[in-house]
Parts: sequence; structure tokens; C-alpha cells
Amino acid sequence: MRTLYFRQYLACLRSNYLMLLSCSLGILLLSGCEKSDLSGPDYTAAAPSEQDLSGGTWKTILIKSGNEVTVPSPLAPTDPTYQQELSEVKSLQAQLSKTNRSAITYWASGATLRWNEIARQLVAKYNVAPVVGAAPDPSVPFANPVLAARIYALLSVAQYDALVSAWHYKLQFGRPAPSRTDPGIKLLIPASGLSSYPSEDAVIAATSLEILKFIFPKETDYLTQQATQHQESRLWAGANVRSDLAAGESLGKNVAKKVLEYAREDRMNLARDANNTWQQVVVPVKWQSLEIPVRGPMLPLGGKVKTWFDSTALAAGLPGPPPVVGSARFNQDLIEVRKIADTRTREQWRISDFWADGAGTPTPPGHWNQIAEGLIREKGYSEIRTARTLALLNRALMDAAICCWLTKYTYYVPRPSQMDPEIKTATGIPNFPSYTSGHATFSGAAATILGYMFPENSTDLNRQAAEAAISRMYGGIHYRFDNEAGLACGQNIGKVAILWGKGDGSPK
Repeated sequence: MRTLYFRQYLACLRSNYLMLLSCSLGILLLSGCEKSDLSGPDYTAAAPSEQDLSGGTWKTILIKSGNEVTVPSPLAPTDPTYQQELSEVKSLQAQLSKTNRSAITYWASGATLRWNEIARQLVAKYNVAPVVGAAPDPSVPFANPVLAARIYALLSVAQYDALVSAWHYKLQFGRPAPSRTDPGIKLLIPASGLSSYPSEDAVIAATSLEILKFIFPKETDYLTQQATQHQESRLWAGANVRSDLAAGESLGKNVAKKVLEYAREDRMNLARDANNTWQQVVVPVKWQSLEIPVRGPMLPLGGKVKTWFDSTALAAGLPGPPPVVGSARFNQDLIEVRKIADTRTREQWRISDFWADGAGTPTPPGHWNQIAEGLIREKGYSEIRTARTLALLNRALMDAAICCWLTKYTYYVPRPSQMDPEIKTATGIPNFPSYTSGHATFSGAAATILGYMFPENSTDLNRQAAEAAISRMYGGIHYRFDNEAGLACGQNIGKVAILWGKGDGSPK
């Protein structure tokens, strides 16, 4: 049953990828195309079975603790200003439009997940290689898999740390929801039992806005519109008053500021290798760009970016040297790729295409975020547990990118079609060395993390990871040894991340 669930869910995702190619992001979300093109079904408002009331004590990632960022005490329920805020909510509810009601449900169906969807949409829009020879334009980032993994990680870390802080203050202040204070206010979404101050939705909207506009500055207006609608929807729903939102927004912005300070120092700005040091590396048979026209490799120093988890533990799991070009094992695996290319079946074509995640998609890390979304929705997680899950997953995916790119630019293994030009590929040939497979590394890490979070799905997750890895061999762009080493490295990264998760104070 669960295998069928995943098959149906992932088939929907692939269809959404293709639909996105024909509709620009601005039109997609603001008019014209339906927003479900990439964000999935129009889910109903969420009603988490567990509110994770201990969340304010969970271990944070970049802030020191849940009380590092100060939040002022809320006004008393009898305060005239608070009474005016209650009146504002009643006034807004008296004139709700169909659009307002739709927005209430849209954001209440899982705010953390909705912003993750928006991030994936932006990655898909910007996942287009720049023109050869063009100067880098910070306002138009190339959202390749490494950068995409970083985007998802920064977003999830900001959301998680800010929500831990929000949960801390919710427990401290205990302000009741407006509908419990004023019977004239109707709560239009499921009751949560959480304190309304500070608003968790304002926290999520503010952190997400700050992180994503930093990465995608040309999307600031669009992102601001989404954040504004997100916060206003809480007033329309009767879930918050204006001061709840203001406190949450301030908290979210302050946490996002700390995350962006980290981002500015994580060495990603050096990953392009402006001095072309990669050209100085000498190996017996060196990878060459197969693009026409030839361009420099993607992010030669991506392996030098700062990792999220323990660098020593990650280094211990790095792949060793690959088979030497021309050795018996190398030739065996090259012949295997050629044989597949010559006799590729319809099923192999399908698998190669399904996991390709190339230009115009949210990349392999985004694919695994979508798989995680399905599991989270099935479980009905709270916002803070959703953020914890995505923060563990996306830090592991970012570290998978770093470890994989470090390996790629250590050994410079040529792609199969460089060694045998008769190999006809079924997918685009990535512009970086072959060993190890990024798909395999990402998938090994993701399946390990998600298998820990959702043990009843671990068998199917590992099957998907294996399929994602072998899809690159079916596509003619990786050797079997690329996949085997990549999966093992990714699994080690996942185990390192799980150790962190086991010590974060959260009930599993």
C-alpha cells in the first residue's frame, strides 16, 4: 500500500515538473496558471495530532537557545489596544471574500511546507545554466543542485530555530487564541491549543521571506506579497491578532539575520573557483567538459564549503579512490554502461527520465524534499516537527553536495561518454566529473534520514534511493562504481545527521 502511495505521489511530482516548464514563476503564482502546478493538491487545513509542547526546549542549530532572541510580554486581555485588535479581527471576518477564504486554507494546510514549495518553485525557475562566458550575476543565481541544497538548508534551519524560539515564548506567555477571548470571533481553522503569541505563522513567513529574498533578490516583490498574505490569513481565520503577528515577525527576522550571517561566511562565494585552480590538477586521464560550447566545470571548490554536521565524522565516510582508468574494474563498468546504452529498455528510459531532475526542476535535493512532504502530510506533523524534519534532511543534503563535490574534484574521473563516444545518453550530461554520483549521494543521505524519521517507510525509501542511483547508469552518464560509492557516502552522512537528531531533545 505504501509503495503504491509513493508511486502515485512521485508520478504527480514528475507531472508537475513538466507543467512548470511552460509557465513562468511570476505568472504561475500570481495569475494565469494554477498554483497546484508544483505545489500539489489543495490540501485542507491541518490539524496536527501532537502539538509538541516541549518544542521550546529542543536543541537549536545557529542560535544558542530558544530564548536568545528577546520577545516582549504581550498586552493583557483587558488592555484597550488588545481590545481594538480583537475588533479588527471581527471587522475583517465580517467581509471575507472567496479569495480570503482560499488563502486561509492554503496557508493553514502547512505553512512550513508551503514555503518549502515556494523555494522549490524558485529553484526550478532559476535552475538554468548561464550563457557561456557571461559574468556572474548575483541577482540571477544558477540554482544548480549544490546551490539548491544550500537554499533548502538555509530556509529550513531558519524556520526551525525560529519555531523553537516561538514555542519557548508560547509556553512562557500562554496568550489564548482570539476566539477564546472574544466569542464574536470565529476560528475558521482547526483549534491547536497553542498560545497565539507569538504567531508561528508570522515566524515562518518572516524567516522564509528574509532567506529567499537574499537568494533571489529579483523575487522580492513576489515573496513579500506571499508573506503579507500569509500573515493576514491568520487574522482572517481568527487565529491571531495584530500583535501576535508583529511579535512573530520580529522574532523571525532576527533569527533569519543570524542564519544569513552564517551564509555569508560558509565559503559558497568561493565555490566557482575564480582563479581556475582546477586546471592545475594533474591526473592520468582527466575529465573534460562535453558541453558545446565548452564551459568551465560547475563549482570546482564546492567541496570546500562549510558543512553543517561534524566535518571529522563526514570526512571519515568520504569515498576512497575510484578504479583506475583502464583497470579491469573500470573497463568492466564502462562496458556495462555501453551495453545499457545500446539496449536501453522502455523501463530504463522511464527510470532515467523520472529521476533526471535537470534544468527547470527543483533538482535532486528538491525531489527528496517533495518525498518528505508526502510523508510529513501523511503523519500530520506540527509546524515545529515539520521544520525539524526538513532541517535534518536539508542539512544532510547540503553536506552530501559538499562531500560529493569534494570527491569529484579530487579524482576528476571522466564521464562514460568521454571514454566511449559511442555511448548515447538518455539524459543531459552534467558539467562536472563523474565520480561520485550526486544523485546517489543525495539519495543515500535522504533515504537514511527519512528512514529514521519514518521507519515504517524505510524499505521503500531505500528502494527509491537505489533506483535514483541506478537511473544515472541507465541514462549513460555514470558508472556502477560511481553509484555504489555515492550511496555509501550518503548513508554515512545520514547516520551523522541522525546522531545530531537523537541529541536534540525532541521525542522521536
